[in-house]
Amino acid sequence: MHEMGIANSVLEAVRVEAARHPGSYPCRVGVRIGELAAVDPSALEFCFDALTRETDLESLQLEIEICPRRHRCLDCATEFRVKDFNFECPRCRSLRSECLSGDELELAYLEVEENGTVTAGKESPERE
Repeated sequence: MHEMGIANSVLEAVRVEAARHPGSYPCRVGVRIGELAAVDPSALEFCFDALTRETDLESLQLEIEICPRRHRCLDCATEFRVKDFNFECPRCRSLRSECLSGDELELAYLEVEENGTVTAGKESPERE
């Protein structure tokens, strides 16, 4: 179950960032997972909960955003969602395309509470 390793890596990143801001408390962390990333969101949540239970991060909330598989046609530049391994462009019917999203696994944001105020950390840049 590699979800345990992923959850542990997320928590390590949260702790590193929290240490850089004394007096702040992490309250929410967001993760983006692509459909192709081979990560089970339920298993990730389970592992995250197990790793934070009875720790200083027990109240930390994990938010998971599932990113659909999207492609761009190399012939007409139409962007489309790939479903059921159908790579055909809905506009020109070409089978030539490039993957734009769906394989990501990234830390999207971290919200921290400082002096009673919740502030959102910088979101990671969108994939180009």
